[in-house]
Amino acid sequence: MFKQWMIFLAALIVTATASGQEEKEWSLEECIAHAHQNNITVKQQELNLKNIDLDVKKSKLNMLPSLNSYASHYYSWGKYVDPFTNEFSTERIMGEQFGAQAYVSLYEGFQKQNTLKRDRLKHTAEQYNYDKLLDDISINIANQYVSVLFAMENLEIARNQYEITRQQVDRTSKLVEAGTLARGDLLNIQSQAAAEEYNVVQARNDLDMAYLNLAQLLDLESVSGFSIEKPELALGQSNAAMEPVEAVYNYALQHQPEIKSAELGVKVSEKEKGIAKGSLHPSLELSGSISTGYSQANKTVESYDSETIPVGFTENDEMVYATQQVPTSFGTVPFGDQLDENLNESVNLRLNIPIFNNWSARTRISKAKLQYENAKYELELEKQNLRKNIQTARADARSALNQYQSAQAKVAATKEAFRYAEKRFNVGVINSVEYNDAKKELTNARSQLLNAKYRFVFTKTVLDYYLGNPINIKK
Repeated sequence: MFKQWMIFLAALIVTATASGQEEKEWSLEECIAHAHQNNITVKQQELNLKNIDLDVKKSKLNMLPSLNSYASHYYSWGKYVDPFTNEFSTERIMGEQFGAQAYVSLYEGFQKQNTLKRDRLKHTAEQYNYDKLLDDISINIANQYVSVLFAMENLEIARNQYEITRQQVDRTSKLVEAGTLARGDLLNIQSQAAAEEYNVVQARNDLDMAYLNLAQLLDLESVSGFSIEKPELALGQSNAAMEPVEAVYNYALQHQPEIKSAELGVKVSEKEKGIAKGSLHPSLELSGSISTGYSQANKTVESYDSETIPVGFTENDEMVYATQQVPTSFGTVPFGDQLDENLNESVNLRLNIPIFNNWSARTRISKAKLQYENAKYELELEKQNLRKNIQTARADARSALNQYQSAQAKVAATKEAFRYAEKRFNVGVINSVEYNDAKKELTNARSQLLNAKYRFVFTKTVLDYYLGNPINIKK
């Protein structure tokens, strides 16, 4: 029994924990941080940065000398010139060779130095591309976050409008029963209520879709339990919206990562030109090697026999004999002795002078020049796009702010007009058509206010971003 109670309590705790997690409301900052940590494109860009970092390390190491060693074991049959005895052999020979080689480039037209500088510039440019990716993700999430807030408020307005009309249906029904209003007025009000109920359903669907789009941007597996907090929005006068375009542009020109990346792209192309021109220069190389080996064909005498042989004649024509030592058995020179005897060392200084290589170097230089010119165009294009984006954002912000202020006055006026129309309708002074027209005017004014409000919030956020401020929609 005790065990069952423990299981029941554990289940309650898990359920409460899960419920608490579902009710958690995400702030804009939490959404952005989650996307930066979990977005697949961001992770790929991080891998790309690591890959370029390896290129930089490789370019550094290419400046150092290279050293390699080798060892081989071989058998040979048939007629064969042994490399250590320099004699022909027809027997099966077994041998080993050992060696080491070192190489260093003394001069190659500064190609390696320019390659290292180019790779370092590429790494920095890629870091700016990474920052730009994070900024783009942040802007997209802020835009969708604002879309969810818009959909939430739009749903709330739709519900309020429907509730007002539903209450009016009840009042009109009583007035029709009392004979104060015609039945046609009730039918018109009921039709309006049905239309506004449909608007509530549509607004609910729009909110669900806005949540889905935001959840997909965050790479969430499910929208279930996902909700955002509703902050106090910054709707005051925007300093960014009041700044002249040139002031915002000049600041952004110095700090925006896409501009920094494009500027480094020009410098990378300059280094590519230097690398290409270096292939026209002579190159000077220093190399050295040491080698030795062992061969079964390298023999030594192990024993001798004395042998008397004629060597000439005396004046009296008598044969003259001499004794000499004749080898009778042979053995292979010991392994260690051969390694000492066969040791070979060499140093080589080599100068390579390019004369004609099918015009490949000249073609490479020409392509590098074209790439350099294209990189400059890319920089100018980024600057133009930046100016256009700032101009558009500032115009949108000022337009949305003016519309918002105008819509506020319109809402206040149409709200009073609707209240007056509602009172007149309730006493039978105006009919249901005039009442619905007044209500539609109020609905349209609120819709205009809502659109201008959230358009201003987002465009202000974009302008603040261009001025180096953190992406934030709160007051």
